Amino acid sequence: MIGFRVDRSSKAMRHSVWALAVAVMLAPAVPAKAQQFPAFRQAVAESVSANTAVSAFYRENGYAPIWTGAEDAPRREALLTALSRAGEHGLPVERYDLPGLIAAFEAVQSERDRGILEARVTEVFLKYARDITSGVLDPRQVDRSIVRVLPRPDPEKLLADMTRLPATTVLRNLIPVAPEYARLFHARKNLEQVIDDGGWGPRVPETRFTPGTSGAEVIALRNRLIAMGYLQRSAAASYDSALQMAVMNFQQNHGIEADGIAGVATIRAINVAPEERLKSVIVAMERERWLNIPRGDRHIWVNLTDFTSQIIDNDQVTFETISVVGAQASDRQTPEFSDHMRYLEINPDWTLPRSILARSYWGALASGGARHLEIVDARGRVVPRGAIDFSRYTPANFPFNVRQPPGPSNALGEVKFMFPNPYAIYLHDTPERHLFRTTVRTHSSGCVRLNDPRDFAYELLSRQSDDPQGLYHSVLNTRQQTRVYLDDPVPVHLVYRTAFTNVRGELNFRADMYGRDAKIYEALQRLGAGTNGLQI
Repeated sequence: MIGFRVDRSSKAMRHSVWALAVAVMLAPAVPAKAQQFPAFRQAVAESVSANTAVSAFYRENGYAPIWTGAEDAPRREALLTALSRAGEHGLPVERYDLPGLIAAFEAVQSERDRGILEARVTEVFLKYARDITSGVLDPRQVDRSIVRVLPRPDPEKLLADMTRLPATTVLRNLIPVAPEYARLFHARKNLEQVIDDGGWGPRVPETRFTPGTSGAEVIALRNRLIAMGYLQRSAAASYDSALQMAVMNFQQNHGIEADGIAGVATIRAINVAPEERLKSVIVAMERERWLNIPRGDRHIWVNLTDFTSQIIDNDQVTFETISVVGAQASDRQTPEFSDHMRYLEINPDWTLPRSILARSYWGALASGGARHLEIVDARGRVVPRGAIDFSRYTPANFPFNVRQPPGPSNALGEVKFMFPNPYAIYLHDTPERHLFRTTVRTHSSGCVRLNDPRDFAYELLSRQSDDPQGLYHSVLNTRQQTRVYLDDPVPVHLVYRTAFTNVRGELNFRADMYGRDAKIYEALQRLGAGTNGLQI
């Protein structure tokens, strides 16, 4: 008998285990030459005609059934079992109408009925495959700053695989293979269990806890950290070293300065309910499905919410630096996408984007200020300011470019890391070093600023030079704007994860600084995805 759960809160599904078993084991058999029956063939052809890929598959397959034949029972069973577990992945179980599918198997009365059912099962399979492989949502429709190209599977290939490979293998291979997805999957199950068990206990009073503090508030903090897995069971009633270490670990995993002092910000994070944390994990799983692509044995991983940029080699972090990302204003947020870093530009100039020119420099430029900027024509020649009547122009129709030449005060610092893209986003140095000392580092106009750009460059160049530091500085010392191409372009992934695991496999959470995850969760909820029957 096959385990089955569509909605844990639905009493109407109590007999689903029996219903699924009956549908799989007792579905009416199809005669060996059923595909020759005109009614079956005609029903399939009509039902799939709107989908070119599916129509082509059945045409090539001679309209033979792959779901409704007697010999298709293992394939049916595998699919129905996968659909019964879709909620565990945060997928919208109602979208696949498993009860309706089971009822349709039981209601077949004719070959035409069977043909219609064959097409229906194919449609459900392809919908499920698309959702679990590459996400339920189209991210661009949720937030215009999420500009990912989704790895949508090819329907014809999926169906062909289903006929030549074991169905369990095909269905298992649909699940994202990134280790992070598996860890989030288990984190989701653990959080659901915590919620079922009543949560992490009473909220902790919002006061300040320092070493030596004692009393009922400390006991409340101790008990909640024990329930959350940050502290071994203890009867201590004071803020001792063990409790302080637990607080520091919690702070590290939540992007809070790890000083071991449980101030208001730390207590508020500790008091966040498991239901809210579950939402972040659900969204993170959807985001992992959007990024279900080969990420590169060596790749660059920029997590905007964590303000870090990492170089990853074979799933190991080989370099990490803190970062500054786009400001929280809607027109300055850093977008999410993947591309390939192709070169370093040492001693870069800075050509101002029109949006930045309009927002920050036009007034000064038009009134004779901002003398550190040059005005250049389309051929790169500097145009004297006295030759320009600024009253004739706006930032939108200004016929020249505005640039800051290379130098120690250049806004891009001494190096930028280029992965040419339509959004004019890149990684770079900056002379504004004080910004790295802030906690919420949302200060740029969209690009990512690195705290350790030289070391970042050395690591990138180490694959193509025995002396990457010497190579870098030999170019830097020329003071000439120079491109140094990478022998092997490196994939770059700009991501936004408010829930993720660290190198020790511990679950981390960060603030939804741009509000994107809230929009994603709402969109998932509208489709019936996410909660697996939990009221959260």
